Amino acid sequence: MDLTIANKNTEEFSNLIKSKERNTAEGDLKIGVDLGTANIVIAVVDQNNKPIAGVIREANVVRDGIVVDYINATRIVKELKIELEKILGFKISKTATAIPPGIIEGNTKVIKNVVKAAGFEISKVVDEPTAAAIFLGINDGAVVDVGGGTTGISILRNKKVIYTTDEATGGMHMSLVIAGAYKITLEDAEIIKKDINKESENFVIIEPVVEKMASIVKKAINNYEVKKVYIVGGACTFKRFCEVFYKELKIDVIKPANPLLVTPLGIAMCSNN
Repeated sequence: MDLTIANKNTEEFSNLIKSKERNTAEGDLKIGVDLGTANIVIAVVDQNNKPIAGVIREANVVRDGIVVDYINATRIVKELKIELEKILGFKISKTATAIPPGIIEGNTKVIKNVVKAAGFEISKVVDEPTAAAIFLGINDGAVVDVGGGTTGISILRNKKVIYTTDEATGGMHMSLVIAGAYKITLEDAEIIKKDINKESENFVIIEPVVEKMASIVKKAINNYEVKKVYIVGGACTFKRFCEVFYKELKIDVIKPANPLLVTPLGIAMCSNN
C-alpha cells in the first residue's frame, strides 16, 4: 500500500504544530481530540482532509485507556483549545474524540465528559485504531495503535471493522522496564526512552515488551485472514519495532512516518460538522 500521501500529511501536520501556524482551508473545518496516555493532541483538517493546524501537550492524565486525573485532563484540553483558537483566529466548538477499543461504557463517558468540560460539543466518538485506519485509507488488514498505556487492534475487511480489542501494554511498560534496568525513576526513564542517541541500547532492554505486544496482535488476528499489519502510535517509533513484529507474525508489518500523529488526524477526519 502506498502511504506517500499519508506520510506527507503527517509531516505537514508535524510542521504546523512546531511552527504554531495554520494552512489555508477549503470548506468547513473538522476537529479531533486525541486524549492519549503520553500526549494530548488536537488536530484540525479541512473538508478535503488536508491538515490545517494542530497543538500537542505531554500529559500523564490517562493510564491504560482510563482518565486518572480528570481535573488536569480537562484543564489541558481547555488550554490547548484556547491555543488552537489563537492559531486559527476564531472560536471552535464541535469535535470528534476517540477511545481505546474494548473499554467499558463508564470509561468512555469520562473521556467524553473531559472533552465537553473543556468547552467542546462532541460530534462523534470513534475507537483509536479505526481512526488510524481511516486516515491511512486501509481497506483490509489490521491496525495496531501502540499508545502510552495500551495496544489497540482493529481488523478491517472491505473497509469495515469486523473486530476490535485492547490490551494494557504500551509505552509506559517500556519505561517501567527501562527504570528497572537502570534503577532510576519512571520520569528519568521516560527521558532516556526518548533519547535517539540511546535507541540501540534501550531497544535491547524494551524488546521483550515489544515481543509481548506482537504476541497480543498475533492472538487477536489468529482467527482472521490478515495479510498486513499497520503500526501507529507514539510508542512504536523505534527503528527495530517492525522487525520484532515481523518475526512473531510472519506477515507484512508497515509503519507510516510520524506514527504518533496518525490517529489524531484520523479522529479529525471522522468529525461530523
